[in-house]
Amino acid sequence: MLRHLLGTRHGLMNKDLGETGGKKPEDITWHDEIPEGKLDLLVTLDFRMSTTCLYSDIVLPTATWYEKDDLNTSDMHPFIHPLTKAVDPAWEARSDWDIFKGIAKQFSQVVEGHLGVEKDLVTVPILHDTPAELAQPFGIQSWWKKECELIPGKTAPNMVVVERDYPHTYNRFTSLGPLLEKLGNGGKGISWNTTTEVELLSKLNHTYTEDSPRHQRPKIDSAIDAAEVILTLAPETNGQVAVKAWAALSKVTGRDHTHLANPKADEKIRFHDVVAQPRKIISSPTWSGLEDEHVSYNAGYTNVHELIPWRTLTGRQQFYQDHEWMRDFGETQCLYKPPINLKTIEDVYQQKANGHPEILLNWITPHQKWGIHSTYSDNLLMLTLSRGGPIVWISETDAQKAGLEDNDWIEVFNINGAISARAVVSQRVPEGMAMMYHAQEKIVNTPGSELTKTRGGIHNSVTRAVMKPTHMIGGYAQQAYGFNYYGTVGCNRDEFVVVRKMHHVDWLDNE
Repeated sequence: MLRHLLGTRHGLMNKDLGETGGKKPEDITWHDEIPEGKLDLLVTLDFRMSTTCLYSDIVLPTATWYEKDDLNTSDMHPFIHPLTKAVDPAWEARSDWDIFKGIAKQFSQVVEGHLGVEKDLVTVPILHDTPAELAQPFGIQSWWKKECELIPGKTAPNMVVVERDYPHTYNRFTSLGPLLEKLGNGGKGISWNTTTEVELLSKLNHTYTEDSPRHQRPKIDSAIDAAEVILTLAPETNGQVAVKAWAALSKVTGRDHTHLANPKADEKIRFHDVVAQPRKIISSPTWSGLEDEHVSYNAGYTNVHELIPWRTLTGRQQFYQDHEWMRDFGETQCLYKPPINLKTIEDVYQQKANGHPEILLNWITPHQKWGIHSTYSDNLLMLTLSRGGPIVWISETDAQKAGLEDNDWIEVFNINGAISARAVVSQRVPEGMAMMYHAQEKIVNTPGSELTKTRGGIHNSVTRAVMKPTHMIGGYAQQAYGFNYYGTVGCNRDEFVVVRKMHHVDWLDNE
């Protein structure tokens, strides 16, 4: 990011593939000389003030906890929680909702004369839970290699024309669109009518009377309006919708599932309800578990007890993957595969000695000890609970090999970059592994790296986004694409690093 997006100082210690003469991918056009930034304008909206803000041209002051209204839940969380505004945001800070609304308003004004109603051709992946998920059941052929004809939705992604009314971006941002009545709502292969819910939102949030595209449409003017839209349309928070959703699934399975939501058909959770007390969600067919007074969330519960087919090629729990790519990679069954060589060690291991022993360790970056996504560890309370800055955990055995004691300053590096941190030596860490909890930013108590001569990095400074090919199958039952479900992810558990004690701790305080 620092080199190719921002064009600034970075910690890379290797050459690009084009410079080394190595084997290159055949299905893309390869450029040996990669342009280096600078990105014209980097704007960051981040109430946690992470390291990204250090490299941004503009940082928008953002409201944090207790300064804004919002909803909070997760995919395996039985309750809907509120975020409520107890105080106004400090100084010029605004909530993320107000910031995006403000950008939309200004953009709609300045775009006049430059962009109007434009049409974009958008590629849409072949989605799971659709007839097209068996687009190429008897083998993969590539249209760009002339192995087959280019057929959208079969041998290529779907191709959809999307209309974008740029001068009315703000109007669209702040109102509920008309396609809900036309197309309804849904997910995972089922859909249902939403006319009743749109009528309710018209009364609840009121409608616009001005002559514009949002005329007589339900308002989404405030963050609470947006929360009410979500609560009204979602089966998890509107019992009437839950009944309709289960009825839609019943048409697919041939079995009546509406009894799972009928007892809560009249329940509608509103924003002021969750403010008074977090509310337990209503069972929904978009999940495979139930949420009721008798059963806590348990994945696959409805498949077993309601005889709902699993969302696989066979409709059953499936352990053998018969796709040709899975066969090619030897992954037709669940199995252990040893780490692959990502070639990040040879060029730096024992190459730039500083007088201390070097050891090689497997690198993992789990959710942090004191929090997950909501808590960064560079505030005073978190720093006091730990070592006052970035830390890396290693085993007692590995520490002895490297001549390290607890709390020593260490450098962790490979060709991707370098990290400067204190060592936490613990019997809880297995031999051969180094662990750095994520979200330790480089803005507090981070000395310079002896190798890169720049400020030590973060947990991802030694990793690289490596795309696993079997995550890109698509168009084949449960291996078809779905946001946050099946698709490419950054897999970095195969990464290794060199760990050694720092010879000289330089805080880079001079000009």
